[in-house]
Amino acid sequence: MNPFHLAIPVHDIELARDFYLNTLGCSEGRSDSQWVDFNFFGHQLVCHLDKNTLRKAHSNPVDNHTVPIPHFGVVLNMAEWEQLAAKLISQKIDFIIQPYIRFQGLPGEQATMFFNDPSGNAIEIKAFQNIATQLFSR
Repeated sequence: MNPFHLAIPVHDIELARDFYLNTLGCSEGRSDSQWVDFNFFGHQLVCHLDKNTLRKAHSNPVDNHTVPIPHFGVVLNMAEWEQLAAKLISQKIDFIIQPYIRFQGLPGEQATMFFNDPSGNAIEIKAFQNIATQLFSR
């Protein structure tokens, strides 16, 4: 699978750097005073400084939860997801949606969790027991 590239606005580069490096465990690539690249689980995430970033709250209901729109994230294997969920819980992350199993017993059953970065960018981390058969199942 090819890595994706995503550029997002952040209101404070140093807060973003601390969050993506120390909270999520990403490594840093190239950077400047106005932007910084991160290895986001094998994908290129670029945080660009925008001190005027305003997040308009929007959401859609999914599995009896309020899912923030827009959001981005990554699909991990279940062991990685469980390890990251435990780490974030121990760091007392303020979850939008606590880690849980969504669509239990259905073809798209998945582990999921949602939280914001310091600039209000919503992130979803999910996992499947069998990504090859479940990622796009109906």
